Amino acid sequence: MAEVVHMIDTEVFLAFSTYATIVILKMMLMSLVTSYFRLTKQVFANIEDTTLVKTTEDRKKLVRLDPDVERVRRCHQNDLENIVPFVMVGLLYALTGPDLSTALLHFRVFVGSRIIHTVTYVMALPQPSRGLAFGVGLFTTLSMAYRVLTTALFL
Repeated sequence: MAEVVHMIDTEVFLAFSTYATIVILKMMLMSLVTSYFRLTKQVFANIEDTTLVKTTEDRKKLVRLDPDVERVRRCHQNDLENIVPFVMVGLLYALTGPDLSTALLHFRVFVGSRIIHTVTYVMALPQPSRGLAFGVGLFTTLSMAYRVLTTALFL
């Protein structure tokens, strides 16, 4: 137990905490961006979200799909599918006691890739920009997972 407490008190764990918080906040921000797009484009997911509109016919017209809103929603979904594994694997990775510079490289590359992914997704930049950003983030998480697994196997 004392070893785990000592590992949590390291520079690597502090770095992980910082970069994990950045991507979690970025992911949370995407829900606000989705709300912004919904409100400015008057596009709602549910009839009860349109309570300020007077007639039922007008309310039904506002419950529809919009390509821009859907693009932001898919970007947010992609964040959920990639940031949650990064946080879980990154925590385990930080506990394996990696070199600080290697850990910082992993954390910074992942955060950068997710920011680039979001910009390329929301602005609809041409492929392979979004695919490369996704791939770099995925490879980074897999690299950390490899370290966790190899450390656990050789205990």
